[in-house]
Amino acid sequence: MSTRRPHALGGRTEFRLRTGQLGSVIAPGNELLDQAARLFMGRPAEEAYLRSPTSLAFVAVVGSEVVGWCWGYHLPRPDGTSMLYVHQLKVAEAHRGQGIGRELVTTFMTAGTAAGAGTMFLTTGADNTAARALYDSLGGGLAEQGPTVNYWFLLKGRP
Repeated sequence: MSTRRPHALGGRTEFRLRTGQLGSVIAPGNELLDQAARLFMGRPAEEAYLRSPTSLAFVAVVGSEVVGWCWGYHLPRPDGTSMLYVHQLKVAEAHRGQGIGRELVTTFMTAGTAAGAGTMFLTTGADNTAARALYDSLGGGLAEQGPTVNYWFLLKGRP
């Protein structure tokens, strides 16, 4: 793996868990991002993501343990503005409900705002009440066009 870092603004943000324990949200280097990818995706972080100038990732640690991550992209738009897309927010089951997800999303939003993004979007399951409560509490709202559905296309093997 190279020594390049994913595009991420900031360095380290410390926060206190509800248990009183100190945690950190970090703009990770390759090794920490790789550790988080192995934990939450079951495979290492790929070089293409690490090299992409639009990649944005943060990892939450408590002590030396990776307990969560938030990754996505800072996307330029044709109208000259830019926006954030959160592809995945994940907190280890044993650490949920302690404010780690909030810290990760807030750090992601702060970094994106500093980079010039004016909006952020993400998708979550309609029945994921914990995630929806978090996003609502952070000022998120449902898409203005009304209920939406997500389509995924498998492109491998297409002509």
